[in-house]
Order: sequence, then C-alpha cells, then structure tokens
Amino acid sequence: MTTSARVDVGTFLDARSMGARQWLVLLLGFLVLVFDGFDTTAMGFIAPALIDDWGVLRQDLGPVMMSGLLGLAAGSLTAGPLADRLGRKLVIVGSVLFFGLWSLASAYATDIFTLSVLRFLTGMGLGASMPNTATLVAEYAPQRRRSQMVTFIYCGFAVGAALGGIGSKALIDHFGWRSVLVAGGVLPIAFAVLLLLLLPESIRFLAQHPALRGRLIRAVNKVAPGLANGDTQFYSSEEQVQSGSSVGALFAPGYRLGTCMIWLTLFMGLLTMYLLSSWLPLISRDAGLSLADAAIIGSLLQLGGVVGNVTVGLKMDRWNPHKVIALTILGGAACAVLIALLPPTMAVLCPLILLLGYFVNGVSPGCYALSAHFYPTRMRATGVSWATGIGRLGAISGAGIGALILAANWNFSQVFLFLAVPSLFGILAQYLKGRQARPALAAAPAL
Repeated sequence: MTTSARVDVGTFLDARSMGARQWLVLLLGFLVLVFDGFDTTAMGFIAPALIDDWGVLRQDLGPVMMSGLLGLAAGSLTAGPLADRLGRKLVIVGSVLFFGLWSLASAYATDIFTLSVLRFLTGMGLGASMPNTATLVAEYAPQRRRSQMVTFIYCGFAVGAALGGIGSKALIDHFGWRSVLVAGGVLPIAFAVLLLLLLPESIRFLAQHPALRGRLIRAVNKVAPGLANGDTQFYSSEEQVQSGSSVGALFAPGYRLGTCMIWLTLFMGLLTMYLLSSWLPLISRDAGLSLADAAIIGSLLQLGGVVGNVTVGLKMDRWNPHKVIALTILGGAACAVLIALLPPTMAVLCPLILLLGYFVNGVSPGCYALSAHFYPTRMRATGVSWATGIGRLGAISGAGIGALILAANWNFSQVFLFLAVPSLFGILAQYLKGRQARPALAAAPAL
C-alpha cells in the first residue's frame, strides 16, 4: 500500500468506515460506563439492608449518599486536565482501578463516617472515568458518527444501574449487603487489567507529543494498515489554543461563551433530571397513586431516558446539534407543563412520563457529545470533564431542591410547573451557544 506523505490526524478517520479498532474502543467504553452505573447506584440498592444491619435511620445515610455525588463532581473536575497531560488511556485505566479498590474497601466499613469517606473516594474514580471515556470514544469516532457514539456509551450507565438492581437482590439474599460492594470492586479491578491490555491510546493525543511518534505510527497503522511509516509527516487541522493551563484554555477567546453555555445547559438539565429521579416516586405517591403505581412511574422515566440517550446522538449527527438539544429541552418542558395541568391518573401519566424521560434524560449525553465536538484535542478531556463536573453540581442541587420543595408542601402540579423554569435557561443557553461561530481552524506544524 502506498504510504501517505502527510496525515491529518484530525480528519483521517472521517472518510473511512468504522474498523475493528474503533468498534473495540466503543465496546470497551460502553463497558466502562456499565461498571460506572453499577457502582454509582449501589448504595441505593443496599440502603434498606444496611439500615436493618446497622440499626440506623434513613436520614442517617444522607452523608453517604451526598459524599458519593460530591466525589463524582471532584473526580470529573480533576481528571480532565490529567488526561490532557498524561493521556486518556492512563487516566481511564487508573480511574477504573481506583473506584474498584475503594468500592472493595467500602465493603469493610463499620460506621457511617468511614463509609461516607470511602464512597467519596469511590465517587472520585467514577467521576474521572466517565468523561475521559467519552473523550476517547469521540477521538476514535468519524465526525459523521461522533455524537451517536458518545451518547451510545452513556446507555451503558443505565444498563449497569439495571444490572445492579437485579444483581444486588440476588447477592444480598445470599451473601448480605457487603457482597454488592465486593462485586462492585472486584469486577472493575479485573476489568482494569483488560483495559490495560486492550484499550488503545487516542491517536489525536499521541500526535500532540513528538516523543510519542513511534506509538503514533503504530496506532495509525492499527486503524489504517500501511498508512504511516517513519517518513510520514503528521499534523492536525484543529485549532491551536494558547493558554497557561488546559482549564484556562476553556475561557480562551472563541471558547469562553461556549464553555459557559454548555455548563449552564448541563447544570439545568441534570438539576431537572435528578430532581425527578430522586423524588418522582414519592411525589407520585403524595398525589394519590399507590406505591406500585409510583414505582411504575419511576421506571417509565428511566425507560424513556434510555431511548432518549440513544436517539439524541443520531439527531445531532444529522441536524444542527444546538437546535436538537434546545428542542429536546423544550419537549421536556412541554411534557412537564402538560403533566401539571392534567389530572394525575395512570392513563395520563404513563405516556407523558415516558416522553418526559425521553426528553429530560437526552439533554446531558447530548451536551457531553457537544463538548467533545466543541473543544480541540489539547483541551478536549478537560472540556468534557469540567462540563461533567459542573453538571454533577446541578445534580446535587436538583436532589436538594427536591427536598426543599417537599418540605414546602408543594403539590404535584406546582412541582412540574417549576420544571419549566430551568428548561428556559437551558434553551436560552443553547440559542446563545448556537449563534457563536466555531473558532477558526489553523493547522499545526507537522510532526
């Protein structure tokens, strides 16, 4: 095969069909999110058994639950700059190993304080793995399928959460609640070894570092055999951002507005989603539904979310991504208003909650894909990770606002009317982001 004299690492995948290497990255990325989903939701599944075992009250577990969410935010904010400096693979493998080890340690906790500290550390690993996995998948995806591939791996989180619910019951029944945390530790540790052996490094990251030229040539030839050799010149048509740090680069000219608008959209989107996910069954029961019906309503919200996660990327790859996300937010707001205005019967709620889940849950993976598109390689991991971390703060706020709403005795209709408020901020943010032109492209020097 004729060797190319020059290879643009930013675009050479775009004209090619998906190869085995790219499918491997997609599969491994999906599995990382499966383990994330299992470990992130583990405490919710073991809480009743833990309460019975330790003789504590439900509210005593508040610090444990909150520490995990805070750990997720901290991990997201710290891991992105590391991945932009050390590589995607190293941080992903390290974070999976990290949350596996601390999940295993959590199984041996004997009090609330110790368990809270260990769940914070577990959350840091979980928070680090998710956005950097999305970054690596985005960098192996052809542009025409990038949003689809990034949003697809986020379905793995829902799969992991569902498997966690099924597996936790069997484990608790046979071995007690600690066995769930043991499984949530041992399996990721074993998987980290598999990642170390099979997961490739990002070609775009390798191209940023002349000292890694040999690895870059091998990585390119794994995707396109015979394309590169020792004489090949590598360059990138991506823009080069000058900043003292990758975090500072998020606010460089041309990126400042986009960064703020992505953050605002994610904060409001996850505030809405976590308010619903945390409190919908209880709100439904207070509206007069039975416990069984309230559980069905909560499940329909998540089921709609899985479909929303899959399809939002398909739509973003086909149409203007800002309009897709804005219309997705608008669809969720419209469903919320309809639910507020109509009588809360199962015949009304089931289809509307399913649609609400479809729209509300599609916002965050859409924003993660948008982040992966928006930022160049030198700051992509930081951009996606910081967007994820800011979103986590929205999730924490949503859970807290839900508690305040219940304390204020808001009725069913008032709660759903309130959901239209954060939606308006999200729509405005996407409108402003969509009006901003992308920074001009400037080719980097050949390597």
